[in-house]
Amino acid sequence: MSFISNLVNQFPYSGLFILLILGAFGFPIPEDTTLIFCGFLIATDVVMMLPALLIVYAGLLISDLILFYFGKTYGPSIVNHKIFRKIISPDKLLWVQRKFDKWGVLCIVIGRHIIGLRAQLLISAGVMRMPVAKFIITDLLTVPISMLIMIGVGYVGGNSLQIVKKDITRIEHLGVLLFIVLFAGYLLIKFFKSRKESKN
Repeated sequence: MSFISNLVNQFPYSGLFILLILGAFGFPIPEDTTLIFCGFLIATDVVMMLPALLIVYAGLLISDLILFYFGKTYGPSIVNHKIFRKIISPDKLLWVQRKFDKWGVLCIVIGRHIIGLRAQLLISAGVMRMPVAKFIITDLLTVPISMLIMIGVGYVGGNSLQIVKKDITRIEHLGVLLFIVLFAGYLLIKFFKSRKESKN
């Protein structure tokens, strides 16, 4: 995790891009986590919104295309590949292929947003020799849906944290002010009390 934090701290834009590409190969940082993190970085002014959105969009499209390419290259034997057999099993590939036969391109339109099914679906699209142009157009139109939702979640969370920090700072200032007022009141009471005693 220190590698990830160092990567994003030093190279926030390229760090997000790299995390998305690594996520396509089963790297233990899910795509949704990276997207939520991106929203948090935007909310906390670590990255600017437009460049971050463009870079993340490109990262998602490229990572999807990588999975599709490997599915298309290896075909059904991808379930025996040392990297991808962890992502998709023979039974899962068969199940997804049946869904493709029934629903066609709608599988990507809907399944692209389902955590746990996304990578398996994209690989299966390649295995089933879906036309490249058709896949790219579908992905171009589908990616922004889950992308903007997840980034929005991170952005709202980041804004909430900023508000909480501001509130805490405000409360701390009020606390200091209250302490000063109470302490000044204590000194005044003590002063008048001592004067009263001296007169008596």
